[in-house]
Amino acid sequence: MGDPDSSARPIFVVSDSTGDTATRVARAALRQFEGANNPVQVFANVSDRAMLERILKQAALQGAFVVTSLVSAEQRALANELSKAFRILQIDVIGSLITGLSGWLGAQPQSMPGLLHRTDAEYFKRIEAVEFTVKLDDGKDPRMLPLADIVLVGVSRTSKTPLSVFLAYKGYKVANVPIVLDHEPPNALWDVDPKRVFALTIDPESLQHIRRQRLKSMRLREASSYGDLDYILAELEYAEGLYKRNRQWPVINVTRRAVEETAQLILGHLSGEGVINDRREVGQL
Repeated sequence: MGDPDSSARPIFVVSDSTGDTATRVARAALRQFEGANNPVQVFANVSDRAMLERILKQAALQGAFVVTSLVSAEQRALANELSKAFRILQIDVIGSLITGLSGWLGAQPQSMPGLLHRTDAEYFKRIEAVEFTVKLDDGKDPRMLPLADIVLVGVSRTSKTPLSVFLAYKGYKVANVPIVLDHEPPNALWDVDPKRVFALTIDPESLQHIRRQRLKSMRLREASSYGDLDYILAELEYAEGLYKRNRQWPVINVTRRAVEETAQLILGHLSGEGVINDRREVGQL
């Protein structure tokens, strides 16, 4: 890594809003340096000269690296001026982007902190979607299935819940229905537009590993049929039989797929920008 004392020096995030965006950028960049665990300190709602000057003086005393996200042109100019005066290393993560967009759009920015977090129709749409998704998690309240934007079906531990929550935060009302061996899904599932139902499958050995880890974390017996490979194969075969009866359901194999990647496939399919073709026989999983 460099200077042996470098890990003790902080990163200051200075923002005239929440600082969330700059903090995520700073942490993402920091992960590129193996072993770097520098503390990140956030200074939010920095709105006047005195406050900014006080923070940057502190940064100079502590040898901090400063990341700023200030939408006010005046504050950005002051931060640059003070950083030079105090000999601070400072990166502005939003100023150059605002300036570039202003020229490209031929318009002046509003320079109003916090617009990203402003309560608006989209915000309320996401809140409603999250509430709906929580209410219909794991097969609850099946009568409401036809009201869902997206319905996920699959055996236990195929990422239905985390995928549902991820999509809900994007504003989609999501329901998920567990497929249980020798149990018919709720009748309401057949009332849902099949183009909005997405069937999840997974490699049996991967599923066995996930379930055994789950049993271990819950301190349950690993001998349970839940983690037994023969039982898992039977479950997946039963699920595949249901999927064959509903050929319009796109099938996604979630083995070694991140939730974000699966969500992208679903949203691409819904928008018509992509076609999911992941249907496989159980014996070929």
